[in-house]
Amino acid sequence: MLERALLRAPLESVVETAVEAGVDWVQVRERGSTGAALLALCRSVLAAARRGAAGRGGAARVVVNRRADVALAAGADGVHLGFDGMAPADARALLGPGALVGYSAHAPEEIDAACGASYAHLAPVFAPLSKTGERPPLGLDALARAAARGLPVLAQGGISAANAREVVAAGAAGVAVTGTLLAADDVGAAVRALRSALDR
Repeated sequence: MLERALLRAPLESVVETAVEAGVDWVQVRERGSTGAALLALCRSVLAAARRGAAGRGGAARVVVNRRADVALAAGADGVHLGFDGMAPADARALLGPGALVGYSAHAPEEIDAACGASYAHLAPVFAPLSKTGERPPLGLDALARAAARGLPVLAQGGISAANAREVVAAGAAGVAVTGTLLAADDVGAAVRALRSALDR
């Protein structure tokens, strides 16, 4: 997940490098920007992600945190909704049947409210690396219970190359990371290590 406050290099460079190294999904989470500024940021991220994907001969998707209208205007692949945001079904109606619609959950049972979503984030599985934790870590047992509820679940919170295999073994469909990549001295190397752990 992309948060500019953590960046150690220019935004476009970080996105392009990360995607070229193996990131296949970028979430724009910029709570301080609204309207035209957020739209411009999303377009910049989309362009950088496409360059990175072209560099490795693959594809990358970009979703926008909370703002379905901005996702639509920017031509992004979808939106990621908070538990207090619009309903996933409403976002789906706005963005179309092929859009990615994500949903944030902080307990396995909260996933049941994600009717119409494509996937859910479950967080924090471990103590976050990018910020001080506001909630106690849920652990792998909660992740397994969440994954058993029928919706693909991305594990978020404290995910690194050292524990990525554990979360996949517990049932996660993938991982969502912030600090592991954005706080790294070498973003490309951090992505490759995480990608290698996941692919194994």
